[in-house]
Amino acid sequence: MQRNPQLNAQGELQHLLSIEGLPREILGQILDTAESFVGVTEREVKKVPLLRGKSVFNLFFEPSTRTRTTFEIAAKRLSADVINLNIALSSQTKGESLLDTVANLSAMQADIFVVRHASSGAPFLIARHVKPHEHVVNAGDGRHAHPTQGLLDLYTIRHYKKDFSRLTVAIIGDVLHSRVARSLIQGLTTLGAPQVRVIAPQTLLPSGVEALGVKVFHDMRAGLRDCDVVVMLRLQNERMKGAMLPSAQEYFKNYGLTAEKLALAREDAIVMHPGPMNRGVEIDSSVADGPHSVILPQVTFGIAVRMAVMSIVAG
Repeated sequence: MQRNPQLNAQGELQHLLSIEGLPREILGQILDTAESFVGVTEREVKKVPLLRGKSVFNLFFEPSTRTRTTFEIAAKRLSADVINLNIALSSQTKGESLLDTVANLSAMQADIFVVRHASSGAPFLIARHVKPHEHVVNAGDGRHAHPTQGLLDLYTIRHYKKDFSRLTVAIIGDVLHSRVARSLIQGLTTLGAPQVRVIAPQTLLPSGVEALGVKVFHDMRAGLRDCDVVVMLRLQNERMKGAMLPSAQEYFKNYGLTAEKLALAREDAIVMHPGPMNRGVEIDSSVADGPHSVILPQVTFGIAVRMAVMSIVAG
């Protein structure tokens, strides 16, 4: 049996590249560790010395404000030195290869590489070439995976719902282009959620999506019925080629989350969104800012989850 490239010989987390293939115990360890860090973010002094003396390099080959900022805050709260590199403006544009860039940074005594890249698989490639004491955390690669976002979504669900074993979760919208959806579905099935639904027009679903273990709905009202958790996805216009949708208004009418549609879900349902939100396209402002929304707590939990991941891989 081939060893999971994310785990070391002892079965401990060495890199975080994808939720796929991670054992349930590791997911539990990350969520439990994150829980201990949520308290840190509420203290007056928000630092713990776990990564003192370590260097974290944020390698973002693709723009991202929220993910990069939360990784930076998380690393600083662990007392690490943080180096942010906007690669789009540097060596890559001069023709240096991805592995050469990493080798040069490795020579500067890096400990953790946080990598976001437009090409699926780039963090895996880097992980195969780093030194044994260096760790790679995938901050989103192409359409493939976004494991820390998936984990912070899982953390949020566990925080509000306590237990996965009875949950019905609906993921709605642009599943085709969403690395977040893929990571979340893998995490939910590993943690034992009995029903994961995807609700989207046919044009925004990957072919063979059922193989991920989800139930497909094209009618939002049918799909929302009796759900405990509703996860809205951003329409990723920048990744769409050609006309996949008639218009934003038409999309909102059929697949936008309004209070009236949300009423079909359970009374205590929570509403999530990985951000950034397109108000009036995927979600109505009254829902985004309403009593069911946990969209801002998700961002707060994201810091604790990223602290947990970095402290575990480098610990």
